[in-house]
Amino acid sequence: MKQTLAHFVKEQRKKVGFTQEEFAERAGVALTVIRKIEQGKENLSLSKVNQVLLMFGHTLAPVNIKDLRDKP
Repeated sequence: MKQTLAHFVKEQRKKVGFTQEEFAERAGVALTVIRKIEQGKENLSLSKVNQVLLMFGHTLAPVNIKDLRDKP
């Protein structure tokens, strides 16, 4: 199942028990960045998104759309 960035970040943040405010502080980003990500906003800074994802050991990377279509 494919997961949106918004759902992934919110789910992972809740797993570790952080509020949005706590998570933003620990990730070193503004609270508005976390809110925008979790709301599924499209106009985001790639560097800020990666800064947030690194908290979970992940990063954004290009993926060939064909590869996504071929996987269940």
